[in-house]
Amino acid sequence: MDLFSSSVDSPESSEPLPNTAPLAYRMAPRTLDEYVGQEHIIGEGKLLRRAIEADRISSIILYGPPGTGKTGLSRVISHQTKSRFEWLNAATAGLDDLRKVMQQARARKKLGVRTVLFLDEIHRFNKLQQDALLPDVEEGNLILVAATVENPFFYVNSALLSRSQVFELRLLNEDHLYLILNRALHDTERGLGAMPLLVEEEALRHLAKISDGDARKALSALEIASLTTVPDSGGTIRVTLPIAEESIQKKVVVYDRDGDQHYDTISAFIKSMRGSDPDATVYYLAKMIYAGEDPRFIARRIVICASEDVGNADPMALVLAAAALRAVEFVGMPEGRIPLAQAAIYVANAPKSNASYEAIEAALADIGNNPTLEVPSHLKDASYDGAKKLGRGEGYKYPHAYGGQVEQQYLPEKKKYYKLQK
Repeated sequence: MDLFSSSVDSPESSEPLPNTAPLAYRMAPRTLDEYVGQEHIIGEGKLLRRAIEADRISSIILYGPPGTGKTGLSRVISHQTKSRFEWLNAATAGLDDLRKVMQQARARKKLGVRTVLFLDEIHRFNKLQQDALLPDVEEGNLILVAATVENPFFYVNSALLSRSQVFELRLLNEDHLYLILNRALHDTERGLGAMPLLVEEEALRHLAKISDGDARKALSALEIASLTTVPDSGGTIRVTLPIAEESIQKKVVVYDRDGDQHYDTISAFIKSMRGSDPDATVYYLAKMIYAGEDPRFIARRIVICASEDVGNADPMALVLAAAALRAVEFVGMPEGRIPLAQAAIYVANAPKSNASYEAIEAALADIGNNPTLEVPSHLKDASYDGAKKLGRGEGYKYPHAYGGQVEQQYLPEKKKYYKLQK
């Protein structure tokens, strides 16, 4: 093995035969012109496109949901660059594999040859493994192209982040997926174009729509439909809408329990309740329930929103939210979805006031930033022996003796935290 051969098996060096590899693998883009989607980072004139076209790629981290083109983009870079391209998957590679790549990269650099390392699933590397990359990335011995489905700002070392540019890939839209599926249908070399295949338009549109922005999922469903459908009497494989529906099965919601989708969805749920949109509220609630989110977590968010954003504009919101939390704990799921929906929709429709939230925040900030005020003597506890000798409670006015309310000093100096909203 010499310095210019890969130190590990790579998709380029051990590629399966086209007829045995999955369709999604075979249809991976080879050039920027074949790449579909992600116009915000790879469109004409964009930084990343210019860097790839000029073969001036620097260390980057690609992150986004599955099937959005992270590995595909790395393949485009591998075809475009004149550097030596190495492949590692953090799920299977160890520190020894990484050291071999870095050792060869340093040797190639002395000969004037750059090394680009594509590291898939970088979030699976621990701190020690990520730290091992730092010196060679810092010194320019290798250029890192990493991919992850997790937010790198949570899972990648800050030192490595500071030496890399982060590009976020978004879910592909229906038109993107429709184009990708059409290409696969008509490509006779890598796709299904050589098959006597006829896919109905509505079937193709269904696959594009129901795949949730995941090209790999869409292509896999198309492949399953094509390979499992019996040809008709004329030898044509006809993929109809019912076949397409069966091939893709139940829609899988893109939702991670401890990553971006989790935080983004609960954020949208709370903001929809705050924004008085019951339809958006119940949609995000349904998404979380469908994806298997902890119903107690959802209920706690409703309780917080009921107090923070509705408050005393409608005190029943907090009562109903707290009741929903108890109901979910008592009856469990799936029935618990009903009180959750009832409470969430009530909070969404309720009048809004964050006066209580603003008041406690202002008071906490005041206490944290200014000298603590002493309790006025007439408000101090006067129930113990000797309290009167200290003047405790002297001059206190009992409100009920004055009809329920009486003017007296409750703070040593005037403060205004609670501002009644109209």
